[in-house]
Amino acid sequence: MDDKGRKRLRMTASSLDGRDFSNMDLENADFSFSSLKDINFDGANLRNAKLRFSALDRTTFRNSDLRNADLSFSSLTDVDLTGAKVEGANFSFTSQEKSFNWREFSLIGIIQNQGWMGTLVAVILGATILYGINAIAYFTAEIYFTDEPVRIKLYQYLVSQNVTAGVFTILLTQGLTLWLDVFIKRAFVKHLILSVIVLVFNNLLSMAIYFMFGVSLVSNYRAMYPNESAQNAPWYWYMWGPIVVANVFYFLSREGKQISRKISDQEYQLLNLEKLKTRAELDALQARINPHFLYNSLNSIASLVHEDPDKAEEMTLLLSKLFRYTTGRKTNDYFDTINNELEMVATYLQVEKVRFGDRLKFTVEVTDPALKELQVPKFILQPIVENAIKHGISKMAEQGEIIVMIYEKDEWLHLCVHDNGPGFPDTMGAGYGMRSVQDKLKLLYGDEARLELHNEPRKSVNISIQRTAIEHNNQSTHAIPS
Repeated sequence: MDDKGRKRLRMTASSLDGRDFSNMDLENADFSFSSLKDINFDGANLRNAKLRFSALDRTTFRNSDLRNADLSFSSLTDVDLTGAKVEGANFSFTSQEKSFNWREFSLIGIIQNQGWMGTLVAVILGATILYGINAIAYFTAEIYFTDEPVRIKLYQYLVSQNVTAGVFTILLTQGLTLWLDVFIKRAFVKHLILSVIVLVFNNLLSMAIYFMFGVSLVSNYRAMYPNESAQNAPWYWYMWGPIVVANVFYFLSREGKQISRKISDQEYQLLNLEKLKTRAELDALQARINPHFLYNSLNSIASLVHEDPDKAEEMTLLLSKLFRYTTGRKTNDYFDTINNELEMVATYLQVEKVRFGDRLKFTVEVTDPALKELQVPKFILQPIVENAIKHGISKMAEQGEIIVMIYEKDEWLHLCVHDNGPGFPDTMGAGYGMRSVQDKLKLLYGDEARLELHNEPRKSVNISIQRTAIEHNNQSTHAIPS
């Protein structure tokens, strides 16, 4: 019985493979030392249960309650704990690896897998490497410490031959890699062909080296040491080394390419996601005609219909032209020439001049006509001019003046809007129009563009963009996916 008077399930040292305990109330149950492979505990209540020293391979605990359960010293290979509550559970000394799958055999799999296969591969590789290093140390010591000239010369010959064979094997494998990857599909066939080619060419190389340099050395050694057993080893005994080296090198080379390809794919996907994010943000920032401007313009047109029909017609045509400009182009076209931007600003100011009459005067100055052909962010000037009308000219009883200046200085392009209205207050917060321009500049140019407000020597809003950034964007008009 447990503390609540409920009967406690005890199945210690039981074999329950493949049973279904889903959605059962097994609180405080004792499954210690049991075989629970392939068990379904989905949705079960296993609070405070004891599953110590149990085999839980491929067991599922989806959405189960394992709070304060004891799973110490258990095997959890391929266990599914999706959605399980494990607060306070004891997993001490548990093995939680995935089982090995030959289809997933890869360099990363070998490194990450902590099960029996990963351990076995690590042991074999470690033993092989250590054996090779010790063999190198042994022959080096023999050459260095022995006083027998015949043995020294033979060992020097063998070391030279093996170094040459190793270099040749790597170069040969590297040369065959591209051909194997292009023309052969199955990995097993690739390694088989590589092994045969390495075997044949290494034999030819060994024979050539032997007949050029080794005949007399080997003969002298055999004559002096006729009873050494190593002399009786068949020729193919020494061919396993190059074959193993070639296959391991080819395998690691392919795995390295796959890892690099995966990284490149991920970087490309991240880059595309970043570009798509930028595109979405720019779409949201594309300037739209302020509704208040539209209301004011329509009211002005309505008041002029009877008083001055010609002026009402002129304002209607200008308003139509302005809307054609803002709606007639692709929304994913983020750049336009300064000339087109100035044309839109001039049209906008002409509409406002019909409303303000002689209270509004405006001029456009471009120091170099060639600047008009530069590409700048679309709708970048109109919000600033609109801001000058709203917070400057409309506040004045006397004549207001707006000057749009475009010039280049110290490799920076400057787009300035001056007005003679009230100065910017020190605590002024940027409105939506100004913020949209700032955000657009940041998205498109980063630190290579800025927007500044000045009251001295005269009131102005100044957009500055590095000339190199403009040229870079002109050369990569497809940088943002359409």
